Amino acid sequence: MNKIEIYEVGPRDGFQNISAYIPLETKLAIIDGLITAGIRHLQMTSFVSPKAVPQMKDAVELARICLERYPEMDFLALVPNLRGAQTAWESGIRHVSTVVSLSESHNRANINRTHAESLTEMAKMLETYPELDVCLDLATAFGCPFEGKKTEEEVVLFIQPYVDLGIRTVNLCDTIGIANPAQVRRTIAAVRQTYPQLDLMIHIHDTRNMGLVNTLAAIEAGVSNVQSTLGGLGGCPFAPGASGNLATEDLVFMLQEMGYPLDVDVKKLIDLARDQARLIPGGIFSGHLFKVEDPTNEHRN
Repeated sequence: MNKIEIYEVGPRDGFQNISAYIPLETKLAIIDGLITAGIRHLQMTSFVSPKAVPQMKDAVELARICLERYPEMDFLALVPNLRGAQTAWESGIRHVSTVVSLSESHNRANINRTHAESLTEMAKMLETYPELDVCLDLATAFGCPFEGKKTEEEVVLFIQPYVDLGIRTVNLCDTIGIANPAQVRRTIAAVRQTYPQLDLMIHIHDTRNMGLVNTLAAIEAGVSNVQSTLGGLGGCPFAPGASGNLATEDLVFMLQEMGYPLDVDVKKLIDLARDQARLIPGGIFSGHLFKVEDPTNEHRN
């Protein structure tokens, strides 16, 4: 079994969907809990305009505290443009993701750019910060709320100019949870065959209760870097029909039960997910384990 790396993205992808501001102390408490449970890769925030996403107005302060408190951690952030990349770099972040949608309709709705404009912005970012590790988050890689299903051929063609720019990591995102395991396998196989030099990551939403099976399909197709959010908190504010994400604790439980070597304490994650649901009322949580009385079946005969 290949070693799976869990990338927790809840403090960014989950929190961004909450309209009421989550106090900095609450965010830090959840991040502390994730790290205590064994999470080693964590997307903590997004360096976006507070006018666009008010929840991220504390991004610089949050990054400063986290980097000082946990210098050994692999902290990541989302950046929408060159200005966001500059702020991330100045804050000490060296691993970032930037989102481009396979669907041009969603690209306009999500980041207000054409495909050509997104490619130009990426080129500027890579040229200005050549030492910044930039991951291309390919949104709507499997389907779009405006344009419908996407094919593996579209994915392969779309990422070619980004590979030519020097992108080394691509995160295939099922933004509205519309994928199925066969489609996931086909897409990963096509991308790996065309671009064997790429590191692939997967980010699956659980809108149609397919989060675990689609993620497992990706893992069995050779993807070892997997994104998820504590409690399944999240969605996409610019994609109608996108509900929660795949829950980290559900994913960890499944993989450990299957025998995958994960040095993560699933019980701590479940308890933390319960605390998070209490601390963040109104959130959309697609997780399952934290909602049941005996989630790991400790009292089985």
